[in-house]
Amino acid sequence: MSEELVKYAAANGIATVTLNRPEKYNTLRLELIDQLDAALREANRDPEVRVIVLEGAGDSFCGGFDFSGGLEHYGGLQETGYDPGMDVHMVTNQYTSYMSTFMGLWRGLKPTIAKVHGYCVGGGSEMALCADIVIASDDARFGTPYSRVWGCHLSGMWVYRLGLAKAKYYALTGEWISGKEAAAIELINFSYPLEQLDDEVDKLATKLAGIPLTQLISMKLIVNQTYDNMGLQSTQTLGPILDGIMRNTPEGREFVRVAATEGVKGAVVKRDGPFGDYSQGPKDQQPRKRSELD
Repeated sequence: MSEELVKYAAANGIATVTLNRPEKYNTLRLELIDQLDAALREANRDPEVRVIVLEGAGDSFCGGFDFSGGLEHYGGLQETGYDPGMDVHMVTNQYTSYMSTFMGLWRGLKPTIAKVHGYCVGGGSEMALCADIVIASDDARFGTPYSRVWGCHLSGMWVYRLGLAKAKYYALTGEWISGKEAAAIELINFSYPLEQLDDEVDKLATKLAGIPLTQLISMKLIVNQTYDNMGLQSTQTLGPILDGIMRNTPEGREFVRVAATEGVKGAVVKRDGPFGDYSQGPKDQQPRKRSELD
C-alpha cells in the first residue's frame, strides 16, 4: 500500500482533504498530487458532499514543490537528459500536468475552501489560490519566491485575484505577505488569529453545506465562466511553459545544483538571504506553529 500523502474524510456534507507530509511542509511530489486528484474526484462524486475543505497537516499548509535531492523524484525535469519538448508535453497535457489537479479545486463545481496556516508559498500558493474561498491565519505567509529564480506563475491566480498594481509588484519582487495583509488586498477572502482558524472555516463550510447543491454549483459556474472568458485557460498554458524555461536558465540550474550539493537550505539561503524574507526573515515575522498552540 502506498504512503497516505493525502487524507480524506467526509461528514455532514463537508469533505476534508488534508495534505499529509507535515515533516516536509507538505511540499508537492507527483505521488501527493495524484492522491490529491483522487480525493477531489471522490468528493465531487459523493452525492452527500456539498463543500470541500483543503488543509495541510502539521505547521504549514504547503511549502511548494519539493526540490530536494537534485529533483531525482521528477525524472525528466532533471538537468541531465532534460527534454524541453517533453517538458511542454508534461505541463500542458491534462493527464500528466499538476495544473489539472490544482484546477480540480476550481473546475469541480462543489465549492472549495483552502484553509491556510504557516507557509503557503510557490506551488503551494498557486494551488491554494485555485480554491473558491481562501481563509488563512493572520500570520500565515503567502509568496512566490520562484519570482527570483527557478519558476514562473502557473495558475495565474496571483494575477486574477489582484489588481494590476499589486499583481505586477508581487510578480516582480516575489516578496512574502501575511495572511492578514493578503485579506486586506483581497488576494484571499478572510484571515483570523491562528487559534480561531479551524472554527471560522467550520462555520463557513457548515453554512455552505446548508445551501442546495444545485444553487452552489450554478453560482460557482457563472463566476468561473466569467474568468474563463478573461483568458484564464491561455494564461495557464503559457505559465507552466515559461516555468519550465525558467527552471533551465543558467541561474535556475545553478539553484538546483546548490540544492543537491548543499541541501535545500543552502539554495534557499542564497536565494532569499539578500531579501530577508521566507525562512531568512526575522524570527518575529515567521508564522506561528500550530503544534505550539496551547
